[in-house]
Amino acid sequence: MSTIKQEAARCLQCKKPMCRLNCPVDTPIPDIVRLFQDGKIEEAGEMLFRNNPLSAITSVICPHERNCTGHCVLGIKSSPVEFYRVEEYVSRFYLETFTIPDIKKNGIKVAVAGAGPAGLTMSMLLLLDGYEVTLFEAQDDIGGVLRYGIPPFRLPRDLLKMYKDILLRLGVHFRPNTSLGSNITIKDLFPDGYKAVFVAAGTGRPNRLGLLGETLGHVHFAIDYLKSPETFSLGKEIVIVGAGNVAIDAARTAIRKEHARVTILNYKGEDDMTANRDELEMAEIDGVQFIHYAQTIRILDNAVRCVRVVKTENEDGSVSFEEDYSDVFDVPADSVILAIGQGPGADLKTGNVQLTQRGLLDVNEWGETSRPGVFAAGDIVTGPRTVVEAVAFTKKVYTRMKEYLNGLDSNDPEEWTEDL
Repeated sequence: MSTIKQEAARCLQCKKPMCRLNCPVDTPIPDIVRLFQDGKIEEAGEMLFRNNPLSAITSVICPHERNCTGHCVLGIKSSPVEFYRVEEYVSRFYLETFTIPDIKKNGIKVAVAGAGPAGLTMSMLLLLDGYEVTLFEAQDDIGGVLRYGIPPFRLPRDLLKMYKDILLRLGVHFRPNTSLGSNITIKDLFPDGYKAVFVAAGTGRPNRLGLLGETLGHVHFAIDYLKSPETFSLGKEIVIVGAGNVAIDAARTAIRKEHARVTILNYKGEDDMTANRDELEMAEIDGVQFIHYAQTIRILDNAVRCVRVVKTENEDGSVSFEEDYSDVFDVPADSVILAIGQGPGADLKTGNVQLTQRGLLDVNEWGETSRPGVFAAGDIVTGPRTVVEAVAFTKKVYTRMKEYLNGLDSNDPEEWTEDL
């Protein structure tokens, strides 16, 4: 493997960098590489941080093959530049040596609900611009899906510790174990002087299959398992239903903790799996087994019953999948983990803030809800997406939120009389 300096030297610094154009947060990749090569690592780190406060995290867990790396011009005939290695090194160094800049406080209070990727991004953007931020988090620490959904072998926990330290040094008021919508509602915030609320509560409710056997004692939801795998005892035959990153994370965690045989059931084929390619490869190396074209139809006491799925390429170029109920088979299972996506939880009391048909917060292109002063981003708006996509939309929302806050008359607080 090449060194980081050698990898940076391979960058052609294209005039029209496709890597940057295909980065959701528009990372100035050629500029970063140039600064890194010139030995200006602090300047490169600040540029990354200002553009993407979570660059130290996204450089580790981004689906690089879909974004920067996958669009590097060198990848057409040879191996693409692995810019994320440079980004990871520079971003981590910047966090480790972070110095609080001179910030002029403006005295404007903003509430942020949820300390996941969107909430962390918004909090740092606000704090760096002089706003007073209270960060409400339902769990006992920051991170959201970064802490409770991604295993430590994929995302080192010391990164989250560094981010928390920076937030506290920037002056955030952190309220852990406080779910906005239980004993504190959105309505309560404005009389206490908050001028805006940013909701980034995520999607913490796991989706169900709706099949017989789903309530049996050996059946678990992946997001619950990943929160605290040490509290589970799953046996030696584990079956996971799902084909996304959460399924892969659960499988790799179970192999490490349970020393078990782990099998993933995938409704479609290997090429149709939504998980990151590099994570699929690592799962195979770890020993995870895959059964493709398998549709779960029932969960038994010691097995998962499936039918074979047939893939058909249609004349119009489309592809269809159909269950073949003449081909039924059982997969042995001491435990079953369901990883088929998440939806919005019931703990966020939104009241008259409009929701979509999926139960997500309904916002416009700038993250504005139906209630003035209430903004939202992250999974509670889009459904489960990548971390870098959450950062990108949060930055856009912040632009509009600043315009809103700058236009408020601080002596004329908005009246909130409706139940929110």
